[in-house]
Amino acid sequence: MSDFSWLYDWPAHIPNLLPGLWTAIVITVIACSVGYVLGFFLALMTEAPLRAVRYTAVVIVEVGRGLPILVLMYIAYQGLPQVGVLLDPMPSAIAALTYSAAAYSTEMIRAGLASVPRGQFEAAAAVSLSRADTYRFIIVPQAARISIPPLVNLTITIFQATSLATVITVSEIMHHAYLSGSINFQYMSVYVAAAVLYLSITLPGAILTGYLEKNLGSPTKNARRTSIRKRVTTKTPAGV
Repeated sequence: MSDFSWLYDWPAHIPNLLPGLWTAIVITVIACSVGYVLGFFLALMTEAPLRAVRYTAVVIVEVGRGLPILVLMYIAYQGLPQVGVLLDPMPSAIAALTYSAAAYSTEMIRAGLASVPRGQFEAAAAVSLSRADTYRFIIVPQAARISIPPLVNLTITIFQATSLATVITVSEIMHHAYLSGSINFQYMSVYVAAAVLYLSITLPGAILTGYLEKNLGSPTKNARRTSIRKRVTTKTPAGV
């Protein structure tokens, strides 16, 4: 007969997996923080007037998007030592996930920047704002409304991808789960506990993404919504 004890004994494995959860969160925070900054500069490079700069950015982005994260981890951990670069398991995982986050976030940020009407640049030039100040005070704040929801969703994906780091012996959730299961052979219950830990992060993240997508829209869409709301609230009552 099948053993269904895992239905009620999986919580006992949670304490053993918590160090792995912390490791996964640290990897995600570092990879996304650095990756999104790199993605922003890559997005600017794709719009640069120099063709060489644009092509360089496109190659970097397409390679990062085209290679699986697992391949990137193996290259960082086992490939780079052959060219004289030695990385421990944790930095190797962070490097691979950072590159992937930068590549995927580039298109999201570029789309956000492209959504800002070109008239905003003309208005900034009319008041003699420098290009840097134009992006800092006008373009980036508006583009963020478009870019933030998909970036939050990408962060969830990167968190899930930390499970791949177990293949290069990073002590994240799945690594702890495998070791725990190897000791007591209760694989079902320990993997259910691991699934619960992943869901404890991904489900709130999915809810946050939906909220942001609902409340953050394109500048044009929000301006139109504000205009309609203003006309409704200021409408003159009948007979006045």
